[in-house]
Amino acid sequence: MNDLTPLHRLGLGARPTREPVKNFSRRGFLGIASGALLLGIDLPGGAAAQTRAEGPAAVAPKPGTRVAAFLEIRPDSSVRLLSPFVEGGQGINTGLAQTIGEELDLDPARFAVECAPPGPDYAVVNGLRMTGGSFSTRSSFEAMRRLGATAREMLLRAAAARLAVAQDSLTTEDGRVVHAATGRTLGYGELAQAALALQPRDDVPLRDAKSFRWIGRPVARLDMRDKATGRATYAIDIRVEGMLHAAVTHAPHLGTEPQVIANEAAVRAMPGIHSVHRLPGAVAVVADSWWRARKGAEALQVTWTAPAPEGIATVSQSFSSSAMLAELKGSTEPGIPAEQEGDPAAAFAGAAKVIEAEYDAPYLAHAQLEPPSAVARFTADGSLDLWLPNQMPELFQQIAAKTAGLEPEQVRIHSPMLGGFFGRHFAYGPANPFPQAILLAQATGRPVRVLWSREEEFGMDAVRPLSFARFKAALGADGMPVALHTVAVGEGPIGRWFGALFKSPVDSSVVEGLDKKPYAIPNRRLDYVKVPHPVTIAFWRSVGHSMNDYFYESFLDEVAAAGDKDPFALRMALLKDSPRHRTLLKAVADLAGGWRRGPFAAEDGTSRARGVSMASPFGSETATIAEVSLKDGEARVHDLWIAIDPGSVVNPAIVKRQVESAAALGLSSTLLEQVVYENGQRQAKNFDAYPILDRERMPRVHVTIVESGAPMGGIGEPGLPGVPPAVVNAVAALTGRRVRSLPLAKTPLSGV
Repeated sequence: MNDLTPLHRLGLGARPTREPVKNFSRRGFLGIASGALLLGIDLPGGAAAQTRAEGPAAVAPKPGTRVAAFLEIRPDSSVRLLSPFVEGGQGINTGLAQTIGEELDLDPARFAVECAPPGPDYAVVNGLRMTGGSFSTRSSFEAMRRLGATAREMLLRAAAARLAVAQDSLTTEDGRVVHAATGRTLGYGELAQAALALQPRDDVPLRDAKSFRWIGRPVARLDMRDKATGRATYAIDIRVEGMLHAAVTHAPHLGTEPQVIANEAAVRAMPGIHSVHRLPGAVAVVADSWWRARKGAEALQVTWTAPAPEGIATVSQSFSSSAMLAELKGSTEPGIPAEQEGDPAAAFAGAAKVIEAEYDAPYLAHAQLEPPSAVARFTADGSLDLWLPNQMPELFQQIAAKTAGLEPEQVRIHSPMLGGFFGRHFAYGPANPFPQAILLAQATGRPVRVLWSREEEFGMDAVRPLSFARFKAALGADGMPVALHTVAVGEGPIGRWFGALFKSPVDSSVVEGLDKKPYAIPNRRLDYVKVPHPVTIAFWRSVGHSMNDYFYESFLDEVAAAGDKDPFALRMALLKDSPRHRTLLKAVADLAGGWRRGPFAAEDGTSRARGVSMASPFGSETATIAEVSLKDGEARVHDLWIAIDPGSVVNPAIVKRQVESAAALGLSSTLLEQVVYENGQRQAKNFDAYPILDRERMPRVHVTIVESGAPMGGIGEPGLPGVPPAVVNAVAALTGRRVRSLPLAKTPLSGV
């Protein structure tokens, strides 16, 4: 993946000549923020396929129901699937192939899966298309099964007509229709054209789950070979004919603008440099290679405007993360009730003991290894092709159209495989390079690829919000909790970016992980206090659960200690009304060889302890146990045992890998990660100052799947939230010290 070896060459239409534009307004920039059963994508919204299959007067079908919008059955009976979702390592392409292949009667290995372009057919979840929230498989499972079953029935109908036999005399077998009585067979590819002319039925029965061959099995991932051989294509790999490369230098403070470039002429004269452009909050250098563009950008001598007064999307020169935390802690607003049960006030008044604690967690970077990039190309007809990492193609299409001054249907979004999600690939205003690519392509009249350096990514990445919560618990004479009052203070990405859509006074991304807990505490109140962040905040893997389950489950251990209870036993008692959670908690203890808190002596002579936690993220349930020791004043995690109940699964191997990867990210944030602001700037500009989990710190991760039969839950994120509290609870058991502020690296630890 470098500038010298193009992996793809794509056709380029001539760009209409227009006067280059070198300067762009910030307001305009940020305010945009062959006989095949084939989906018609050649007209907006799949109109072409609808016209062919149903006639020009047909009513638009329900999203996710039109077979031709998803499947191309090729002459060899293999299938090209246009997926509503973006593949980014979570295995959705393989899962969809398993799900559709099960009903279509086609081996998943015969599927080739691509991300579908924008269009209403792919808004399969309540009119919304998004890859995120651990929602792809569970939201589309029934629809994709029905899609496969419907396609199979259409092929059977076409075969019955071709063979002049009754449809019920036919069966299928891995891509072929079989007439057992005569031994005749027809491949799916032979039938595709005839099947396309048929009207799909909406009453096709689905296969009995007892007969599943691929769903629920550890089918090998479809992208495994391409990734192992370096043929997987990411946004950074995209090359188009005539393409220029751009490197960007951003303003040191969010909200400031380039004022004077002292050496602009000298930079323009550097080898390979095409042009220099002022962008909102940045300066770009365009060249014939990215290396030359980057050298030019590094040579720029830019004077920036003074930082504006603090506000959303502007950061003052005095802003710091410590000051922001102090503001969260100092908030005296009464808050908005997010949850209430019983009479907490009365319970506190009659309590035998009351305990209180405050918890906080820092800003976090996504720290992805895939550098942010985008390629923009205008064609002879004035339309725009845009290749970029994204999790919502239609949203990016809308923003790109506004940026370019086009209609959405004039913008073609290409969604390559992502080098990981982590909540990074949403439209976070200045945290994305694609608007820069569009503006530079317009200005130069050439296709342009913008690639951010690691330093620019660390400086511009939208961050997980710094968060704070205050707890107060009332205990009865028996040491059991009788009331809990929680106050969550801050701002979350749901409220920031989707508040107009959800229209709730309570930001769910601030309170999730604190609300709807399964524990039988009779009197509960949860309040939400909004305190906005001036910096660009974002989703981060498991979102609010990533810090809130740490807050809650750590404090629950404090409650156990105050009531002289074992934390595992307390949880079992509080789950008396929830057999599903008790089963899961017992499962993780069995996986760990039994529960013991410690401290205890391990075989290697180290003193160790264990911590336990539970979490209910994204429709799934998890229970986690961590085993920890200390070395040179640092916590060392040796084992993580995680039991996950997602209701049911499509591919257990993918589930386990996702839980393992989520656990690694959760541990990295627990031990090491934090974004620190001083004087309005982020202090870490690369991984040397932003350490992440390394091989030495990576523990053994043991995963067991408990299929309770509950509605299917998410997979990509649920493995993370239980790790921080389990580790911190183990540290408390080992040292007697309760750590209420992450990461652990900033708190020197000592043994008992």
